[in-house]
Amino acid sequence: MARLREVSLRSALHAAFGTLRATLAAIRERWRAYEKIELRALALMTAWLSPEQRAQFAKYNRFDVIGSESGKRYRICYGTSTNVYEMDGNDRVVVGWCFRPAGSLVAGDVMLAQKIALETDERATLIVARPFPSTLPPRAHLPPVS
Repeated sequence: MARLREVSLRSALHAAFGTLRATLAAIRERWRAYEKIELRALALMTAWLSPEQRAQFAKYNRFDVIGSESGKRYRICYGTSTNVYEMDGNDRVVVGWCFRPAGSLVAGDVMLAQKIALETDERATLIVARPFPSTLPPRAHLPPVS
């Protein structure tokens, strides 16, 4: 009877280890696929940036855009939500704006959509956007690239 329990325990542990190994392999493959998609999205986004925006993004992981109607400056930080900030003339946050395209998109695709929306139809964009408190993550407080 003791031998039977020992074999069953070994068998169960072996099966559990196999399941864990398969799960970790699946997670690793899914992460690799995500990284590949994100790299393609960032390459597309970067191609749409002006030289000044490209320099900002390379240095700070964010870039500034000018609204199409108001001429206001918005800072788009790396991310997929709560990552757009309206800036004043002294490089201080006025308000945060939350808006994004529908669907599960990676950061590069979301940021490109946000850039295009603000630069081509700022008014319609802000109608659907939700304001949020004007606090920036620490990396976004860096001085602007001139």
